[in-house]
Amino acid sequence: MKIALGSDHRGDHAISSLAQHLRDRGHEIIIVGPCDGQSRDYPDEAYLVAKAVTGGAADRGVLVCGSGNGICIAANKVAGARAAIGYSIEAAEMARRHNDANVICFSGDHSDVDVIARSVDAFLRAEFEGGRHARRVKKIEAIERGEDPKKITATSTS
Repeated sequence: MKIALGSDHRGDHAISSLAQHLRDRGHEIIIVGPCDGQSRDYPDEAYLVAKAVTGGAADRGVLVCGSGNGICIAANKVAGARAAIGYSIEAAEMARRHNDANVICFSGDHSDVDVIARSVDAFLRAEFEGGRHARRVKKIEAIERGEDPKKITATSTS
């Protein structure tokens, strides 16, 4: 799988470690930023990772900033990106299974790099379950288009 990675300076250590972890598991890695510890604004990397995923250059994305919140908010502004915060291994897995998330975000300040790696592994292994969850993802897509999600029904296909 091709994975796009990005972070601000507060997530560089996690991304550097994660990149090797993922390469060791056979994934192709795209790192969008320098990971050099120099101060960077998280929206820049969030945009690049989300665009790589939504544009097809990457299958999934992983983002890390100080809290995980800002980078997640910024990634979700890119049409087609469904970013979630991986506050636990289970949360990362369920973001894929129930929300069809294509980007997972973490706190560089409050998450252990080993837990991040295990959470990303769970995220990448998980498949979207569809079913009732597909209707909910359609509602998210409706909101993204500026439409009322209540107009999406159980039988809607758009």
